[in-house]
Amino acid sequence: MGSELPDYYFRVRENGAAVFRVDTENRQRRIEMDQIAVINIKNGEVKPHGDRKLTDADIAEIEAWMVQRTALLAQRDLDDIHRAVDYLNITTQWVQSKATDEQLEDVTDALLLSMHDLRTLLVRKKADRILNKSGD
Repeated sequence: MGSELPDYYFRVRENGAAVFRVDTENRQRRIEMDQIAVINIKNGEVKPHGDRKLTDADIAEIEAWMVQRTALLAQRDLDDIHRAVDYLNITTQWVQSKATDEQLEDVTDALLLSMHDLRTLLVRKKADRILNKSGD
């Protein structure tokens, strides 16, 4: 652990975080974390914990964390899609070189339907982008 702890700690939750103010300046020299707020990253809502009043510094830290967290989640989403492309390529190689008839029977319909659904949406979105670009 580094010699200096941050002033705030964000305990990530499914849709945001619980925000704590970190205090090490006490008589026992213990780390104390005092919850000050709850964040919902999906709708941008910040709720002070209990009857707390958030300071300008609290709000600035929370807003900065929300910007960073939103960017990180967007990056992870895109990384997941790039991995999905890799998985599709690996699946194609498996179908071509390793899959047995029984294995193919087990997965073919599900793969065909999901790929058809994906292709339909990709083509529609691509057409929308082309139409919007030519309309500019």
